[in-house]
Amino acid sequence: MAQIAAAELGLGATSVICALLHDVVEDTEITLDDIERKFGEKVANIIGGLTKISVVFETVDSDASIQAENFKKMLLTLGEDLRVILIKLCDRLHNMRTLGSVPEKTKLKIASETMFIYAPLAHRLGLNAVKIEMEDLALKYTDPVVYRTISDKISETKQSRQRYIREFIEPLNDELEKSGLKISEIKGRPKSIFSIHRKMLTQGISFEEVYDAFAIRIILDTEIQQEKSDCWRVYSIITDRYRPHQGRLRDWLSRPKNNGYSALHTTVLGPKGRWVEIQIRSKRMDDIAERGLAAHWRYKAQKGENSITPQDDAFENWLNAVKETLENNDLTAMDLVNEFKYSLLGEEIYVFTPKGEVKSMPVGSVALDFGFAIHTEVGLTTIGAKVNNKLVPIGHELKNGDIVEILTTQKYRADAKWLEIVRTGRARTKIREFLRDEKTKLAGRGRTIMERMFQKHDVEFTDKKIQLLHKHYKYPTASEFFHGVATSKIRMTKEVLFDILDTKSSNTDPQPRKERKKSTGQIIFGEDYEMPYSLAKCCNPLPGEPIFGFITVGDGARIHRTTCPNASKLMSQYGYRIIPASWQDGYNNSFEAHISVRGIDDVGIVSRITDIISKDLQVNMRSINIRANADGTFGGEIEIMVNNSEDLKELVSRIKGTHKYIEVERIESLNLN
Repeated sequence: MAQIAAAELGLGATSVICALLHDVVEDTEITLDDIERKFGEKVANIIGGLTKISVVFETVDSDASIQAENFKKMLLTLGEDLRVILIKLCDRLHNMRTLGSVPEKTKLKIASETMFIYAPLAHRLGLNAVKIEMEDLALKYTDPVVYRTISDKISETKQSRQRYIREFIEPLNDELEKSGLKISEIKGRPKSIFSIHRKMLTQGISFEEVYDAFAIRIILDTEIQQEKSDCWRVYSIITDRYRPHQGRLRDWLSRPKNNGYSALHTTVLGPKGRWVEIQIRSKRMDDIAERGLAAHWRYKAQKGENSITPQDDAFENWLNAVKETLENNDLTAMDLVNEFKYSLLGEEIYVFTPKGEVKSMPVGSVALDFGFAIHTEVGLTTIGAKVNNKLVPIGHELKNGDIVEILTTQKYRADAKWLEIVRTGRARTKIREFLRDEKTKLAGRGRTIMERMFQKHDVEFTDKKIQLLHKHYKYPTASEFFHGVATSKIRMTKEVLFDILDTKSSNTDPQPRKERKKSTGQIIFGEDYEMPYSLAKCCNPLPGEPIFGFITVGDGARIHRTTCPNASKLMSQYGYRIIPASWQDGYNNSFEAHISVRGIDDVGIVSRITDIISKDLQVNMRSINIRANADGTFGGEIEIMVNNSEDLKELVSRIKGTHKYIEVERIESLNLN
């Protein structure tokens, strides 16, 4: 871990010391005071941030997560010393590199945690190399078949890829030399296994159809003052030779990403009619692209604090947003992790005010989020917005480059429904603060109402009597009860008041617990343990597929595939509720599965598909919805009942064999609209 910190992130002596000592306080009798005496206050503070909190399982709320508590403590150190996070990422990267030697359950938990928060965190801090390796290793253990398949194909195409890059670069060499530009390096590198897999899934294409499976990077040796103009000169030379793709120019020179990334991207039509992605950057930009904040710090230390780079504002804006989120003491550990992941670790868009002021917002932000980004008062009084001069509701999703004018009123309009509309942590925090203050005011008003009622009927106003009242109305606290009074949820007459106060006790004996039926189904938990379970509808696991159990409240376990879309979130946030599970042998049940088919429309194609399902393989079809499209293609979904994953694979293979141009894949659920 210390080697990663020093050699791969370029961190200094303090970070290396902390990396070497990071588990000492947790695993030995040495205390933080001992660390401070020997190594100083700074090292002790960083070690304190790195030390995991010990949470006894029984004390954790049913809604909480031990992992979330650990994340929360780590995130709270962000505002104090970012080295805590950088060292933690070194630790997690080392964990991922040695994941092959841990038990299967731990393997899936660590890989899912990494995908859920550590890889996005590395991305947001600009640690591109760390992020890519984490994602690839996580895929290796959550879906090893896909990982091996793509990895093998990348290896198989290595020589042809290198030949193509040489063929692409050769015509440019003379022009680059004539320009007088100092080219430090030109290299081609394949996209990561994870990113190729994601593109294949989102676009529904094969490996061979991923046209930008690799990118050519041109790195300039130039001074910071010349970086921008020199990068554009290289762009001009390339696009004079090769036709650029319309809409694929990305200028992160003028406005770097919030993680500090700065470069010029374009896609051009290269030899043999292939689209090629080109990345143009300086040596300094390349260093920051790979090592992010760590490289930025090192550069600032070398050049001095007075040196200004485009990355300074980007990092500063992001850190300010982080600190604002962390200062919200009302957030639970789980809320904090979710706010951090979705609001602070996601991609961003740039939105403009009518005066041209630019705001960076998370992708998915709505008009109401923009109101709160301008000012809390603007957000709380928002009634609508104009986006590009068109009236839109407060929940309108914003797009990159939108010009947004927020329409307000003089009165505060925020209510609890707004929490379901906004997407950013800042907006959600400010709305919660407003609602909490309003609730406090209403509770005070309700208390005054009750005091007057007691006084009117000559009854002494005591905490004991109020306790009788709020317990009678099933409110957990007196404050909640007073709020109910103020909002007219409780309407009390003199007779009701006296009746309740005369009642000294109530029958609160718990109802007898219903006996659960022990299951004798197809799932075994742990070594050899049975418990009630149900199959998750989000992924419909089949016998023969790797699975795990997720303990639910009152219903036993829910069975998910390890490749379920929700697996990453469940394992990372609720790791203590995950239980190993496997299929028993010797069952003869049918299980629900969904497939999609699409291809070139042909006479009788649907009939051939249904014959294979119903006649040849004798598989029961529960529903079918296949549509012919105007462009000569067809597509649709089929719900079937199969015995296991092998039956499903055989079915998919047979359907693919009906036509040269047909695609069949398993999907999570049907869309029968």
